[in-house]
Amino acid sequence: MASTSRNESDGDNEPQEEEFERFDDFTLASSWERFISDIEAVCRQWMADGPKNLLKKGAVHLGPSMNLYKVKSELKHALKSYCMEYHFESNSDGKIADWDWSLHDLQLCFGVKDFLVIAPQSASGVILDAPESSKLLSAVAIALSNCSSMWPAFVPVHDPSKKSYIGIQSMGTIFTRRFEADHISSQVPVKLMHLEGLFELFVSKFAYSTLDFSAHFFQVHFTMKLTYKTISHDDDDATRGVDAEFVESGGSPKGDTHTRAQWDDDCPWSEWYSAEDPVRGIELVTIWTGKMVESSSEMAELENASPHEAEKWILCPNISSTISDGSRANTVGFASQLSLLVDALNMSFEAQFMEDFVSVEKPGMDNLKSSMVVPPPSVVDRLLKELFQDAIASFWIEFVREVRWCWEESQTLPRMPGSGSIDLSTCLINQKLQMLAICIEKKQQLNEEYHDCIGSEDGHSAVMENDQVADDSWKTPDPGEYSDEKCDSPPTPTNFHNSATSGPRYGTKAGDVTPSSDSKSSDYIRRGSAGVVGPMMLLKSHQSMHAPFTQEAPLMTEDMHEERLQAVDAFGDSFSFSAQLEKEILFSDMSAFKAANPEAVFEDFIRWHSPGDWETDDTLKSEPSSGFASVSSKDDWPPRGRLSQRMSERGNLWRKIWNDAPSLPASEQKPLLDPHREAEKILHYLETIRPHQLLEQMVCTSFRAAADTLNQTSFGGLKQMQTKIDQLYLTMASMLRPLQANRLSAGSEGIEDLRRISVVFGHVEKLLTIAASLHRKFLQAPSMSEAIFTSYYDFYSKRMGTGSVEENGDMEFSMKRQVRNHERQIVSSMFTPPTVNQSWRKVLSMGNLLNGHEPIVREIIFSKRDRVSGNHYASHTPRGYNKEIETYRMYISGTSNDLRVALSVASCD
Repeated sequence: MASTSRNESDGDNEPQEEEFERFDDFTLASSWERFISDIEAVCRQWMADGPKNLLKKGAVHLGPSMNLYKVKSELKHALKSYCMEYHFESNSDGKIADWDWSLHDLQLCFGVKDFLVIAPQSASGVILDAPESSKLLSAVAIALSNCSSMWPAFVPVHDPSKKSYIGIQSMGTIFTRRFEADHISSQVPVKLMHLEGLFELFVSKFAYSTLDFSAHFFQVHFTMKLTYKTISHDDDDATRGVDAEFVESGGSPKGDTHTRAQWDDDCPWSEWYSAEDPVRGIELVTIWTGKMVESSSEMAELENASPHEAEKWILCPNISSTISDGSRANTVGFASQLSLLVDALNMSFEAQFMEDFVSVEKPGMDNLKSSMVVPPPSVVDRLLKELFQDAIASFWIEFVREVRWCWEESQTLPRMPGSGSIDLSTCLINQKLQMLAICIEKKQQLNEEYHDCIGSEDGHSAVMENDQVADDSWKTPDPGEYSDEKCDSPPTPTNFHNSATSGPRYGTKAGDVTPSSDSKSSDYIRRGSAGVVGPMMLLKSHQSMHAPFTQEAPLMTEDMHEERLQAVDAFGDSFSFSAQLEKEILFSDMSAFKAANPEAVFEDFIRWHSPGDWETDDTLKSEPSSGFASVSSKDDWPPRGRLSQRMSERGNLWRKIWNDAPSLPASEQKPLLDPHREAEKILHYLETIRPHQLLEQMVCTSFRAAADTLNQTSFGGLKQMQTKIDQLYLTMASMLRPLQANRLSAGSEGIEDLRRISVVFGHVEKLLTIAASLHRKFLQAPSMSEAIFTSYYDFYSKRMGTGSVEENGDMEFSMKRQVRNHERQIVSSMFTPPTVNQSWRKVLSMGNLLNGHEPIVREIIFSKRDRVSGNHYASHTPRGYNKEIETYRMYISGTSNDLRVALSVASCD
């Protein structure tokens, strides 16, 4: 061997010396052998570890619906890099089922269990050169043979989109199985569109080519899976669009081409938005299993068979992935708008007035405006043309202008009742608007009375006498006589009512205006009586007690009630101050009582108005009918009893008011509610409200209104959905409480709580649309809709409540449910026969139609089994070896537009 020492100064001879020093040592392995050795080493390590240790070392799970894991190793040969992957199941016991939903594509195609895949590390991931793929597969086969491993190995070839493979598997010392898969993506031969042609394709792989396949019989195992899919709403709309173009171009397909209604037109949220149908369609899988086919004519008969003859029906709902992903791109729905409203609230704390909120540009304002979704035109017409055009502040300013115009022009407020009580459970703004509507109604009545007085012949005399006490000719109209009332009569009978338990709620009748005694004095004329109060008699005269018509108590909003309560706390003596606050009402009631009972005293009023403050004698208390201090005959007169202690005290406020109250019926009293004063106070409140005060109320109201709207959705008896809605109400009640107490500030924790509840609201809204869609589709099979929703709820429940859906966001919902025999007709009815518009463009060619629908995918497995003893496969088999093996297997998948074929052949080497 040449010496390695050389003269360092002789630099020019260095390359030449290196060339002479190098030589080939043929005792060492070649690069090809080293490559095989590397593959063998990796395989031996995987075999030694086994599935359990490989899982501990970080094997990758291939999907939630698959019991399959993989490990990989990088290899190099001839300046190229390869990746070898070992796919294995955690539980390797048992045999692969033909139509197991958890199967890997290669498992389904070739019927294998654990397997290897080796591919180049390139952009395509496949080998385009045939010699290279054969050489690579041979290297893997040699390595596996050295390991005594029977793992099948595959190499991807050709175009990646074709999913083509070649493969090999050693089955011991006797047989070797070879695999091949290819795909035809266009121009499928007509013969291969039918079961008869596919059967003959399989038979041609083992029978002599000169045979007439139709005249011979072969023992072929056959199983088939057909997948049908309902026409989704979007696909149907696309078909209608094409039909419309066809008609415009001169075609004339028969059928209805009008615009189709949306799926959620009858859902409560349809007034505000139209949601995408989350259940895009239903896939039905029908499976024929365990058949032995002998001839192509038998396959032709099977092609005409009804799907109802299949052994199994499996239902697969197709739920849109946009429902379960974490993107916020979809701004349709209440949750997205509530989120924008919360953002507006967070920015509103910087503005003093609504005009400032409009004029000042703030960070995020442009994004807020651009994200607004304009409701449908029907909603805009019902509200204002400016709705959401310039965001919330501009809308509010225009809204207040419209409200003031309604007051000034005496126009009724839309959607606001002009009578009745104020609903204190609503927000303060709504209470104010209710009060304003009542004020407008009273203003309209006053205007009508004024015009009636001016137009009547005796209007002038009526105005001149408006300060005089009514005489014997005066009467308060009853409902039947209201059109004949005079100008100084009450504005409307509903302005006053009977406070007693008996009698009508309208004005006195003509018969009620009667003298109470023989005296002719006007002081003893009974006016404004609603009728006798049972057997009760007056204390100082032998007269029956009459209940008066009284004015209704003035309506109050929540802030007015709070002001009174605060005043009560400030003054300390709650009873005395409460009485002072109610002085006007008490004064009116006492005047009306005096008019209806001219000879009454203070004690009579207490007996009628506050019977609890009239204490009877012990003998009367024991009587069953002692609810009032009353008598049943004149012999028991006068009634016995006394005032309570608080009414008997010196300087009692009630007695002072009684002494000051004149005898005046409610119809002649000053109204307790001044519509002009109250209306101006309300308008001032609306015009000067702070932006954050407005938005706080809007947020509270919007959350509750949106939840109430969704709660009206019909979704059947889905308990999980109802539970989730109930939880949403409880969550809102807790998180919205700081808004009602005005304890929020910009950037506070309360704002973050509102953002979180917006996300939770979105989760519930999405679930509700799914529940509603399933309920409509499975109206006749509620158990199926419940099973599907329960499965989806379990899948989606981990995403609710946390406000985050990024975790496991790539997971897709997959559910398979076997259809029972009694449910098949219901599922079949969901595949409505295609209309002319849908079917005239289709060419039905595959057979096995379900209500006119051909399968979208047809999958078939042909197999042939032989005993290796005594045939040409076993010429070198040991004596006595007699075992049945699957010698040929063909998996076929496709439609009339494409076809994929995977073949495996076992042979004796």
